This record gives sequence, C-alpha cells and structure tokens, in this order.
Amino acid sequence: MNFAAIETATEWCSVALWRDGEILSLERRAGNRQGEFVLPMLETLFRRANLGMADLDAIAFGAGPGAFTGLRIACGVAQGLAFSRNLPVIGVSTLEATAEESGAARVVVALDARMHEVYYSAYEKRDGGWLAALPETCVAPEMAEIPPGAGWIGCGNGFSVYADRLGPRLAGRLERIAPELRPSASAVARLAAPRLAAGEGLDAALATPHYIRDKIALTSSEQGKGK
Repeated sequence: MNFAAIETATEWCSVALWRDGEILSLERRAGNRQGEFVLPMLETLFRRANLGMADLDAIAFGAGPGAFTGLRIACGVAQGLAFSRNLPVIGVSTLEATAEESGAARVVVALDARMHEVYYSAYEKRDGGWLAALPETCVAPEMAEIPPGAGWIGCGNGFSVYADRLGPRLAGRLERIAPELRPSASAVARLAAPRLAAGEGLDAALATPHYIRDKIALTSSEQGKGK
C-alpha cells in the first residue's frame, strides 16, 4: 500500500509518503505559508520515492484540532489529490499524532489554541494502539482535566506557552514535559496505515476538518480582559 500524508495543523508544514511500510518525510517551519509549501514538498518526496499520483492508494491528513487555516489546507489538499484519482481519504487527530511522536505509553497532549486555551487530551498505548484516557477538548489550561494515575509525559507547545498555568495543574502526574513535540505527517501516516488497511478510508467529499471550537478570535473587549 502506498499513500501520502499531510499535516499542517501547527506552524509547521509536514508531508510524508508511506511506501509499503517505509516512510519518507519532509517538514519545515512555515508560519502561515503552509499552502505555499505543501505541494512542492510533496513533489520532492514523489521524486525521491520514484512514485507518482498513479501509484497512490489513499491520502491521509491531520484533521485537527489545530490552526483553522492549517486544517483547511490539509483537508483541501487531501481532497484535491484524492478527487483526481478517486482515492479514499482518512483524517487523523493531530492530538493523537502528537502522542504518537512521543514514543511514550502515557501522554498528555496540549497544543496552543490561542485565546488563552489549549487543545487538550490524554492517551494510553494499549495493544499497539492509542486509547483516549481523556476526551479531546478546548479548555483554559487551569481547567484542564487531570489524567488518572501518574507516569504521564506532557507533550505539545501548550506546555511552554502556558507553563505557569498548565504545569501546576498537572503537578505530580507528569514524569517529564516535552513541549517541542508536535504532530507530524510521519505520525499521521503511522496512525492511518492500519485504518486504511481495515478499509476505513472515506470518499474525498466526506473529508472534514475537526475544529472542536468554532470561534477563531477574541473580541477587542476579551483581548483587554486577557492582558
């Protein structure tokens, strides 16, 4: 099975190709320029892998939660590529992909959601897959649900942006914090592969981002209160 994976939910642009179990990937810090970089990066991977669109069986993408524009880019590119070859698509949680990047067995993920909130969840590795110990949510750091037990690893930039609010909230539950970890297209590919093999791919027209939150900015009054 061959498929492409796209992850643009953060300020990074990340793409990968799954080629019969082997992963080739590229990523770069993109700011808000993911739409400019994503297709040229994919073309570079195709050349390196000696593959073309005709060789792909599916498209995977980071569905969110994350930056609104980034999620739309990943979903839109996945749909565009899939429509051209009538390929199935599959969306993968960016929070679960961050957990996958950690290499740990118990992971609390917090990604900066702006507006003084984090996209937040906790996952445990069981039988080779991830089980959500806490549901995905968008929440103020000081209100984040505390995961059960100890031995958790904290991952994601929410732990650096809101260190003074999230760290104390989870004190005693975290073994260490790795705020530099982020979702990647390689992690999206690893999570998508067994699902695609099980036939979980969808028609491209049904692909949608997973926003969690509809509001994209604070009002002027709310900004003032947050200062």
